Amino acid sequence: MVHEEFFARLNDIGYKNWVKAGCCLLKIKDGLHGYVNKAMKCFHEMLINNNHVLQKGQRCNYDCRPKGNQLYNLCKLCEEWRAEILRHHTNRTGVVNWGNCKPCLWPSHHWEIAKAYMPRGLASVTGGEQCDASALLNLITFCDYFSFINQCHVREVIGKRNELMHSCEMRVSAQWMDQYRRSLDQLLGQLRHIPELAATGREIHKMLSVDWTVSPPRVDCMDGLETDDVSQLVDGPVQAGLEAGDVSQLESVLLRERLQELLHCTQLQDPPDPQGLQELQGLRDFLQSQRDLGEKFQTELLSLGSGEPQPHQTGTAAQPTESN
Repeated sequence: MVHEEFFARLNDIGYKNWVKAGCCLLKIKDGLHGYVNKAMKCFHEMLINNNHVLQKGQRCNYDCRPKGNQLYNLCKLCEEWRAEILRHHTNRTGVVNWGNCKPCLWPSHHWEIAKAYMPRGLASVTGGEQCDASALLNLITFCDYFSFINQCHVREVIGKRNELMHSCEMRVSAQWMDQYRRSLDQLLGQLRHIPELAATGREIHKMLSVDWTVSPPRVDCMDGLETDDVSQLVDGPVQAGLEAGDVSQLESVLLRERLQELLHCTQLQDPPDPQGLQELQGLRDFLQSQRDLGEKFQTELLSLGSGEPQPHQTGTAAQPTESN
């Protein structure tokens, strides 16, 4: 059942915008991951075909792996793969997240190559479907295989995503939403030849065009019981192909992503970033203040209250606009 707190939150225009903007990111992820996976398979094959050393089809016999975020004492084959990865990196002077990768798998697993162009914290990810939109967009930015895409538009969407996920109050204005819509339109306009992303663009346009008008749960005059037919409670999302239960679930996904990102950021830094800790405390207070969210996030809140670290869920790490 959808709680009344949910309807109160969705009647806050700024918070409603935050949820709608986050839902667009989820749709971009769904539209992108299949395309990016196919592209990285082609990229992997291209690297092999253009390098006479890699063409020999050798496999790493030394189980080469990173130490932290560094690569030491690689075998000759893995060194050749590293050189190829760097050759196609758009920010060769920046820090590459080698800690994401298992170099011994580079000859046979295309996604291990992809992770070298992505933000840190994705070591256990094995495919694009496990990544969020920003991780996939960072890959598009830092791998020159995607150089045909206007990178300014990609970075704009990444920047908007970071503003959204680091909004302390989890509210954004109508003006911000207009800018966000333009950024999405510019990016997806370049990719409309890809069927999945053309469909994503239509879905996002529909979602942003309707007003999510919210009504509180009605009381049945015959027996005094609240209705459980949530499909009638939110008019706007229904027009966009969603029901109240769907929106509530998407809200939980976004909040969990933000929680995991904040936890990941604070765990990576010693001492932890004060701003990150402040944002984490604010999110914890918000979840505890909402009865329905307190129930959904009970395990996480108990762990936060005890000071125990949360296990990091891959694919939801903080996504910087630069590889670091």
